[in-house]
Amino acid sequence: MRGTVRKITLPRRLVDDLMHASIRVPFVSLTRSINIRSLLEARSQAAQCPGWAAIFVKAFALVAKEQPILRTLYVKWPLPAFYELPRSVAMVAIARIEDGEDCVLPQKVASPDEMSLVQVDALIRHAKDAPIDDVPAFRKILRTTRLPLPLRRLFWAVGLNFGRQRANYFGSFGVTSVAAYGAGELHAMSPGPYVLSYGVEKPDQTIDVVLRWDHRVTDAAPMAKALNRLEQVLNNEISTELRANRQQTEPKQVRAVAT
Repeated sequence: MRGTVRKITLPRRLVDDLMHASIRVPFVSLTRSINIRSLLEARSQAAQCPGWAAIFVKAFALVAKEQPILRTLYVKWPLPAFYELPRSVAMVAIARIEDGEDCVLPQKVASPDEMSLVQVDALIRHAKDAPIDDVPAFRKILRTTRLPLPLRRLFWAVGLNFGRQRANYFGSFGVTSVAAYGAGELHAMSPGPYVLSYGVEKPDQTIDVVLRWDHRVTDAAPMAKALNRLEQVLNNEISTELRANRQQTEPKQVRAVAT
């Protein structure tokens, strides 16, 4: 049967490189339904309602600040070892349409736990709407993706296997979701060490969260505890920030004085 030969576009070449880097990572996943009642109430009243991606990016980074294992990488060079990062770096999967083709590109958010939700959300929205050349993380990864295959493999190997470079190129955790297109669990592939995905909010005020991690770094029990803590952070620290944002933006009432 005769078909049509199509060129592999740059974004699809990036996905090919990503899958090649992920294929030997021994991922394990844990799915849990998280109660977000307090968060939903705070979010519905927020003056500036941040997207779910920004909320989960900051919440996971806050948990990682307390739990160093969530900032720990497995690296191979010069010898296999664990490398603990001083802070978190998120890589957020951004769905875009370029030249009529659906594609996904990674936006870097460094130290999201030290940023406001508004700032995190602004970075993500900028990556969603701005031209590709105006997003530094996109320019950096696509510049490497344009290289010939042997050089791309070399750059990826260096970026993945030296601890000091790993977070600069690939972050310490990833966040992705297809919730904007309907319900469903997403078990994404990644070089690791952590990938968090989330579903749609349900009528019973819960949301399904999938956490995938590199089993060489840690086991299921610490990850179950991390999800428990994530639920607490969403309903406490994140909800508190949303309420505080509302109070700061509400105009002060002027009381009339009778004469």
